[in-house]
Amino acid sequence: MSSISDKAVVSPKAKIGNNVTIFPFVYVEDYVEIGDDCVIFPFVSILNGSKIGRGNKIHQGSVIGALPQDFSFRGERSEVIIGECNIIRENVIINRATHEGGKTVIGKSNMLMEGVHVSHDTKIGNYNVLGYGTKIAGDCEIGNGVIFSSSVIENAGTRVGDLAMLQAGTRFSKDVPPYAIAGGNPIEYGGSNNTMMETWKIDEKVRKHVANAYRLLFHSKNSVYDCMLQIKDQVPDGEQIRNIVKFLQETKAGIISK
Repeated sequence: MSSISDKAVVSPKAKIGNNVTIFPFVYVEDYVEIGDDCVIFPFVSILNGSKIGRGNKIHQGSVIGALPQDFSFRGERSEVIIGECNIIRENVIINRATHEGGKTVIGKSNMLMEGVHVSHDTKIGNYNVLGYGTKIAGDCEIGNGVIFSSSVIENAGTRVGDLAMLQAGTRFSKDVPPYAIAGGNPIEYGGSNNTMMETWKIDEKVRKHVANAYRLLFHSKNSVYDCMLQIKDQVPDGEQIRNIVKFLQETKAGIISK
């Protein structure tokens, strides 16, 4: 049985799961779904189009499903989809998507620290940490196991690959490939992320292959396309190397500086 404060405003049309705790002064609109075992702390607003999975904790002052800050938005029905077991700390804003049927997606087991803003149509994977005051613009993609230090700004339409790390205060408008450390203004490649690869139990030999791939990419004067061909030709094949090559093939914004 759920515990819903009589000081909360929860629409009778909202779907509330089992064992949900909703504290005073929470506001929940009509077209909302909240899964089992969630905890919604005071002064949280959960707006139309929000679908929240099991076991999430959403802290004070957060707004889930806020209208997209996009001039092309015309009031279409769109969604925010949040997976299970995320921790969403104070004053986090997550916008729903811009266009009819669109989705802003947060995966599972992510930590969004105080003051994070995730804009419309962005897709975030699993096991990520978004540090204090980080701002993610619209139509971005973030993989799995990514760490954003505090006050990172990711500009619209860019991607961050699996197990990458962005250092504090970084702003970027190009793609950050998987397993890379990047930082500075302007942003630059700072090495392969051995700590996270080791944490995710990626073998030492594979970590060396990743480092070799990035030596070819970031320490040559060749184009990204030519570097990609060199990686395929010179670095032993494996899941992580294929992930890097695929990421490079699919870039639209370009890759961060060497």
